[in-house]
Amino acid sequence: MHGQPTAVATALWTTAGFLSGSLMFSYWLGLLVGKDVRSVGDGNPGAANAIKAAGPAIGLAGGFLDFLKGAVPVALATWPLSAPEASRWGWLLPLIAMAPVLGHIFSPWLAGRGGKGIAVTFGVWTGLTAWQVPCVLGGTCAAAKFLLRLPDAWVVVSAMAATTLFVGLRFGAGPLLAAAMANLALLMFTHRRELRARRSTA
Repeated sequence: MHGQPTAVATALWTTAGFLSGSLMFSYWLGLLVGKDVRSVGDGNPGAANAIKAAGPAIGLAGGFLDFLKGAVPVALATWPLSAPEASRWGWLLPLIAMAPVLGHIFSPWLAGRGGKGIAVTFGVWTGLTAWQVPCVLGGTCAAAKFLLRLPDAWVVVSAMAATTLFVGLRFGAGPLLAAAMANLALLMFTHRRELRARRSTA
């Protein structure tokens, strides 16, 4: 789809992204082997708890599928273009980009109680920028975890904050930066309890 997107196209891609993101693969794969991944850890129906509840194979498969459900709709919406050309969507781009993340966090399949949005975030930014942003996000996560030894919630939020800075420097103050800022806000929301708990004990 070339040229300026129409309202119908925007609605279709946003809906497709949300529905794709809402598919709770880690939770469903756990059920296939008789495990409810929400019964362990923090109760999150994501890949980390799938590993704890059902083993590495289920958890890794769920994580990979969670990655794909973010990457595929966003890549299709911007194909054959890539960042910064993806900003042909203009200021609608953050909506298109964050739809899978929102679908994962507020999945209608689990009565609006979805996951924390980490794997799907990696997928979304792969769909938008190929390797660039996911490499920065992954590298800053590793640094925060193994060098700074931050708690997991702070690892995710601080890495996304650093990645948002990178997006602004790399692509400028435009729709991609707005998408990164929205993504940061969503990750802060999904990790709010852990962030508050850490702050109250500091």
